[in-house]
Amino acid sequence: MPPSTHQRFERLETLVAHLERQMDALNEVVIEQGRLLHHLQKELHRTSTAMQSLEWERIKAHNPKPPHYS
Repeated sequence: MPPSTHQRFERLETLVAHLERQMDALNEVVIEQGRLLHHLQKELHRTSTAMQSLEWERIKAHNPKPPHYS
């Protein structure tokens, strides 16, 4: 005996509710990954700036100005 229309609608509603929960969970993951990405971008920028400063200081320390520049 084929399922009734009422049973089919109940099954569809159950599936839709399950998909909505999954979508909400995935949305939370995407939001958290966005926050993490933003944090890592800021950290990378700070690290890059620090490395550039260190490299500049190293270059200046190993390349003194000629005496006629002083």
